[in-house]
Amino acid sequence: MKMTHIIAALALTFSIGAFAGQCPLDMRKIDAALAQNPSLSESDLARVKQLRAEGEAQHNSGKHGESVRTLGEAKQILGID
Repeated sequence: MKMTHIIAALALTFSIGAFAGQCPLDMRKIDAALAQNPSLSESDLARVKQLRAEGEAQHNSGKHGESVRTLGEAKQILGID
């Protein structure tokens, strides 16, 4: 039983670390796309900026899974990977 707990803890640690590393990469991609002045409606552009800010705040709060989802929504609006 102990080994199962250890393995689960390690898996959780690595998955959190993977999410934590993904957030800054996604933010850089969004920032680069915004710097290219994408042709978005004003409402879409405002939404992307809002999602970018939310994603960064979530990342800074340690909510990396939420941050990846939020930033993913912004990337989808921008049409980037």
